[in-house]
Formats: sequence, C-alpha cells, structure tokens
Amino acid sequence: MSDRTPRSVCATALVVAALVSAVPAAHAAPAPPDGSVATLLTQLQTLYRQAEEASETYNAAEERLKVRRADEKKVAAGLARARTALAESRRAAGRLAREQYQGRSELSTYLQLLLARDPQGALDQGHLLRRAADERRVTLARLARSEQQADGLARAARKALDEQTVLAARQRTARDEVRARLKDVEGLLASLSLDQLAELARLEGEGTAKAQRELLATGALSGVRAPSEEGEQALRYAVGQLGKPYVWGAEGPGSYDCSGLTSQAWAHAGRAIPRTSQEQWAELPRVPLRSLRPGDLVVYFPKATHVAMYLGDGLVVQAPRPGARVKVSPIAANPLLGAVRPDPTAGPLSAYRPPKLPPGATGDGPDTGNDTETAPEV
Repeated sequence: MSDRTPRSVCATALVVAALVSAVPAAHAAPAPPDGSVATLLTQLQTLYRQAEEASETYNAAEERLKVRRADEKKVAAGLARARTALAESRRAAGRLAREQYQGRSELSTYLQLLLARDPQGALDQGHLLRRAADERRVTLARLARSEQQADGLARAARKALDEQTVLAARQRTARDEVRARLKDVEGLLASLSLDQLAELARLEGEGTAKAQRELLATGALSGVRAPSEEGEQALRYAVGQLGKPYVWGAEGPGSYDCSGLTSQAWAHAGRAIPRTSQEQWAELPRVPLRSLRPGDLVVYFPKATHVAMYLGDGLVVQAPRPGARVKVSPIAANPLLGAVRPDPTAGPLSAYRPPKLPPGATGDGPDTGNDTETAPEV
C-alpha cells in the first residue's frame, strides 16, 4: 500500500461505532466482504465521496429553492398591486363615462356653453373640453399599462412557480441520493470484522499524522497570525458549537453539516457567505496557506465537497461526518484543496487571544471524507 492511501481515506472507520450500533442485530452480521483492508478503504472512500457530493447537491438545490420562493412572493405581491391598480383604472374610466352619460361631467357642461352667445365662454368651453379629453386619455392609458403589467407579472409568476417545482424535484432527488449512500456505508461497515475495523482505524490514524507532519514541514503554517474582528467572532461562534452532532443539511443551532457550520459562523459575525462548500470555494476570494489566518475557511477534495474553519496552530474546527460531532482536527485530516477568506479587505486585530477550547475538543481518531489528494497553493 502506498503512503498516499491512508491520507486519501482519513474518515471512515471511527464512524462505525455510531453507525453499526444503529443497525439492527439481525442485519449486522453478513459475511465480511472479500479483499484486503485497502480494498475496503477504497469502497468506503467511494461511498463517502458520493454521499458528500449528494449532500452538497441537496444543500445547493435547497438554497436555490429558497431564492425562487422569495422571488415568487415578490412577484405575487407585485401582481396583487397591479390588479389593484387595474381595478382602480377600470373604476375611474367607468366613472368618467357614467358622468358624461348622466350629464354630470365637465363635458356636458361645456356642451351647454356652446349654446351661449358669449365668445369668451365658448373659448373657455373649448379649453375645458380638451382638458376632459386629456383626462380620459390618461385614464385609459393607465388602464392599458396596468393590463400589460398584470399580464407580464402573471407570466413571471407562472414561470417562477414552474422553476420552483423543478428545483423541488431536484432537491428531493439529491436528498434521496444522500440517504441511499448512507445506507450503503452503514451496510458495508456493519459487515466488517473487529480486526478489519481495527486495521481501518490504524491506517486512518497513521495517514492523518503523516499528512499533518508533511504539511507542517513545508513551513506554510509557520508564524502566528491574528484574525480580523469578524473572523474572531465567526471563530468563537464555531468553537461554541463543539460537541454538537453532524447532520446532513443542518444549519444549527442543534446540529450542523460542514458548510452549515461555516456559513452560520460567518453569518453570526455579520457577514453572509454562500451556503455550500462548493459555492464558498467558487465565490469567496482565495488565500494561500502561507497567509492563512484564524477564521479563514479551508476547503477539501477536488470537488470542494468539505469545508472547515481555521483555528490556528495547524488546527481547524469542523463538522466532520455522519455519526460524529463538531470537533477540532488537524488541518491535514482531509486532502486539502485550498483556502478562502470571507473578509479579504479587513485587517487583522492588533491584539488577539485564541478562544479557549473545552477538554476533549479535539476528539479521538481521524476525521471525515475520502478522495484523491489535491495539493493547495502554499
């Protein structure tokens, strides 16, 4: 087995205690799969990667659905206003027509003035006739605009509703994909022998330690850096969530997934960032590891399917995996893709004291995620 194998799989075996205990005894003792522990690691690597990607798809679809729902509400409110204006225009046009017909409008008065032999009165009558005609034209023009606006808004509302329906279906598909992948992981883990579980744990622990040593040896994380004011607030919020369970799609306050934790931490600091790890990687300014400061986000795997918050001293705060809890981990516990900074224009604090960690914050064993290694900029 190559040195790369443990590093690329640092996240499966120690989830077994939670997962296997959740599997009924009648289903917990199938024949263990054939092959070496390395083969088992590869299988688990694939299943966890699929689950992670499906989870991010679920989160992204949910965020788009929220936007569409908000758009639909705006369109519905605009449509209601347009319909009210349309009704008012119709009433105004009808009122003008009735007044003219009943002889109560300015127009009928001016017709009476035509019978007078007063030249000035005739001039005044002509002026007022034009004014009444102008009023009618304005009213009818407003009516036409209101009709066009109402029709356009109705089409927009129908389009938004159709898009929302498509997004909802996509969300359900992503959710079902997550559930299917997790069932696959549970089934595979439940089939392992105690010796196989012990070997998995050993390989994971060795891989994490080796990856961390190699990264620290580059000097990329040397030196002490202070966060920005917002970064400190975000970091203290994240540290305050230590011990809370990982749940797919969760954004707190009782549980989190990886990007739910980072997005909520920065929202607590007053800065909105994208919801998913992939959007955070794509939309936030990137920063090399040699410039990493507390509060920055560290992104993992080639598809940016996992994210954590840098704590400092080579450690991150993260919601690691199903069956685990928010914890402090070595930054190299997963294959690094790179890092991003939510507040790139903010300067560091002149004085900074790292948050105090509760006992046992780092937990035991390796963390989450499996994929091939991608080297970040250092």
